[in-house]
Amino acid sequence: MSRTLSLASPSKTPSRILSTIALVVLGLAFLLPFLWLVLAAFDPAATLTARVPDSPSMENMTKVANADTTGMPLLNSAILSFGTALLTVIAAVLAAYPLSRYSTRFNRGFLNAVLFGTCLPITAMMVPVYGLFVRLKLLDSMWGTIAFLAATSLPMAIYMTKNFMDSVPISLEEAAWVDGATAMKTLRTVVIPLMRPGIAVVFIFVFVGAWGNFFVPFILLLSPEKQPAAVSIFGFFGQYGAVAYGQLAAFSLLYAIPVLVLYVFVQRVLGGGFNLAGAVKG
Repeated sequence: MSRTLSLASPSKTPSRILSTIALVVLGLAFLLPFLWLVLAAFDPAATLTARVPDSPSMENMTKVANADTTGMPLLNSAILSFGTALLTVIAAVLAAYPLSRYSTRFNRGFLNAVLFGTCLPITAMMVPVYGLFVRLKLLDSMWGTIAFLAATSLPMAIYMTKNFMDSVPISLEEAAWVDGATAMKTLRTVVIPLMRPGIAVVFIFVFVGAWGNFFVPFILLLSPEKQPAAVSIFGFFGQYGAVAYGQLAAFSLLYAIPVLVLYVFVQRVLGGGFNLAGAVKG
């Protein structure tokens, strides 16, 4: 009769404990601010201290849940973010396709330029961009701001899209080419449907970046009725350090809901991994 002993490796046990502790600390670092957000949103006398409200109420939600304070800023944020994400994804797919499918001597240089573009800080570019917007009369223009946000998001989007596109077998396109399909038709009917999860990842990445962008709309959009929620949230910080913490927390909760809804929707509709099994006959 043989007896099998399963012993944990002594060298792995300490590292596993340390990694677990690090994950717990990281989780608490994200959980505690969110806990304050939820508690303060329903506390009429909210402060910086996280505490259970003595008399929870919907007073803060009632004060911020109106068209001027929340409705219009959220609508502006949705227009800016959706427009930026859509424009960026379309441009990224068209730019990534030749990089993924054709090998030329310019590919490496172009990709290096794309990676360099991801390192440029927006704050360093805003002075010449502001002057350019004044000359082109695009200042205080929603479409001009969308175009600039898309341009700043495009380098990373191209790099991500190319990596996802590389996962689609080129043999599928070759079969379509044999049947007489053009390159654009193959891209539209073969490549894009197979890389929908990757496109969803890029779309969410760009959307969230534009949704939380404060600096660019603050500089380029001057009219209060065009300000997105990321800028209008600044209004809860009054003069001389006075802050309406309860209303700020309530507004922040409402501000986070559209992103969560989008994430769940995209996961349900376009989610899942690349399912290419059986697409190529071996």
